[in-house]
Amino acid sequence: MSQVSAGKDILSYCNKCKMALSHTITVMKDINTVGKVMCNTCKGVHAYKDPNAAAKKATRKKSTSPGRKSASAKAELLENKWQADVMGSKNEPQKYSPKSQFVIGDIIDHPKFGMGVVEATMEADKLDILFQTGNKILVHNK
Repeated sequence: MSQVSAGKDILSYCNKCKMALSHTITVMKDINTVGKVMCNTCKGVHAYKDPNAAAKKATRKKSTSPGRKSASAKAELLENKWQADVMGSKNEPQKYSPKSQFVIGDIIDHPKFGMGVVEATMEADKLDILFQTGNKILVHNK
């Protein structure tokens, strides 16, 4: 086994570069323990991080906190809201045209985005419409 000491190169995980790279040992905690290293790529100095331990942490699945939702959960919530709003509405779909005037709750049939429901009006000529793929801001009443 080779002896580690200050000035020698060692493989360490670099948080700045986000990968395991060659580093130069700058500080030893004791005779067998590496303290700080300098990345030979970005020249950043940081505590030694075992590349094997860092790889295991990176592959570990991150749990979301109760207050935060993943992107797929948000997309599913949007999809459910869209279905409830569009399918549950008693209003007939209206063809979208920038010249037409719409109000909150109207169902819109857009040629590109499909069916949507007006969620809010912004200024006198803009609408916030929930489509199956997400919210879009479109003009109306022009």
